[in-house]
Amino acid sequence: MGMTMTQKILAAHAGLPEVRAGQLIRARLDMVLGNDITSPVAINEFEKAGFTGIFDRSKIALVMDHFVPNKDIKAAEQCKQCRTFAKRFDVEHYFDVGEMGIEHALLPEKGLAAPGECIIGADSHTCTYGALGAFSTGVGSTDMAAGMATGEAWFKVPAAIRFVLTGKLNPFVSGKDVILHIIGRIGVDGALYKSMEFTGPGLSSLSMDDRLCIANMAIEAGAKNGIFAVDEITMAYIKDRVNRPVTVYQADEDAVYEQTMEINLSEIEPTVAFPHLPENARTFAEIGEIPIDQVVIGSCTNGRISDLEAAAAIFKGRHAAKGVRVIIIPATMAIYKEAMKRGYLETFIDAGCVVSTPTCGPCLGGYMGILAAGERCVATTNRNFVGRMGHVDSEVCLASPAVAAASAVMGRIADPRTL
Repeated sequence: MGMTMTQKILAAHAGLPEVRAGQLIRARLDMVLGNDITSPVAINEFEKAGFTGIFDRSKIALVMDHFVPNKDIKAAEQCKQCRTFAKRFDVEHYFDVGEMGIEHALLPEKGLAAPGECIIGADSHTCTYGALGAFSTGVGSTDMAAGMATGEAWFKVPAAIRFVLTGKLNPFVSGKDVILHIIGRIGVDGALYKSMEFTGPGLSSLSMDDRLCIANMAIEAGAKNGIFAVDEITMAYIKDRVNRPVTVYQADEDAVYEQTMEINLSEIEPTVAFPHLPENARTFAEIGEIPIDQVVIGSCTNGRISDLEAAAAIFKGRHAAKGVRVIIIPATMAIYKEAMKRGYLETFIDAGCVVSTPTCGPCLGGYMGILAAGERCVATTNRNFVGRMGHVDSEVCLASPAVAAASAVMGRIADPRTL
């Protein structure tokens, strides 16, 4: 019986000839990730367990991104604890103010995730790196602590759902619309503890940024991980980033899937997920006149250069509607610099937007864009749960950068195809 891509990666990292869905294994890790919120808890557990060393200084990444630059004393103390730990053990990949970025944009950019690797992170959106053909998943801080010390983690091998992509994306449609469409079809628990495996001829129309966005939100369907078949686009992306040997795993022809779904990319339209779940997805045929108070364009889901490009194209020569606050957050310093070179930052500022240093801040209701009671935000983030971005009586609508920018200009949730 054949194996899926995820099962092949897990088998290789467990030193086993094969694994099956439901099997418990102990697997070797290629990268352990933490941020300024989850790492302090992991460090406390690391010290409580009596560990005196880390397994590999080059295979741990600590990214200060949630409340950085620090928003208050507690945030400063958390970063100090991470900084002290990184210095003590000479952690190679420690990223702080001026060098940091939103973790799930930064690691691929820095070549710290690659095809065939096994990656854990104490952040639920660690599943992002499946876009590169890696097995990557979020874990708790205790698992992160054990991973930093031993270089291993326990997993239950997931079953899989195969998504066969056909067709190609239409103008103003992106990876964000694809994943919102899929979650709208299967629900927020439609892939519970399963691997979402993306393959098919439609992959050729998805950029790496599209794939990173889709894999990032696999967790919003309850998935253990999302993973894309490796192709020429993948290899071109890692060519000048990854300087170590990589192993590409392909699913066997007789791999077992719990379900196969065909997704025709040509049929997908700009999509918005309404409160309070990502599965509450609607197209513009179902959307009326809905006013907004704020727009956030950024996050580990949609803060990459193509996202800023899509937003800038709409803001060019236009201005945000009166009364709408617009916050633009490039996901890394390199993206920030490239956006500056291309003139996007000037476009945003001229349109009445504010541009922030890289941070997760508003996405989790931390800072840099908190909502008051009764306010509504269109955000390119990944979650719209009750109170996610501020007051429990506020609302978050998830959308692509194109939809978010169009909404900012119109002062209501707007279809970018109509501008």
